[in-house]
Amino acid sequence: MNKLSTEKRTQIISCLVEGNSIRSTARICNVAFNTVLKLVPEIGKVCLEYQDRVFKNLNCKRIQCDEIWSFRGGPICLNRYLSF
Repeated sequence: MNKLSTEKRTQIISCLVEGNSIRSTARICNVAFNTVLKLVPEIGKVCLEYQDRVFKNLNCKRIQCDEIWSFRGGPICLNRYLSF
């Protein structure tokens, strides 16, 4: 099994963070679609470990959740709750 270099992994993560799709990231980075797809869960695990370690005992007075509604049906769910 081939291993991705650190530079290639960084390039893939940068493309995904910038908002590119998995397929366009694969084209831009010149890797297979499945390569990017297999890297995504690894990225998630690392992010989870980082957040669990760093985001503790925060003194938050205000929390802003702008985009969170878009992941759960967006306008469909919103219309269901706002219909009169």
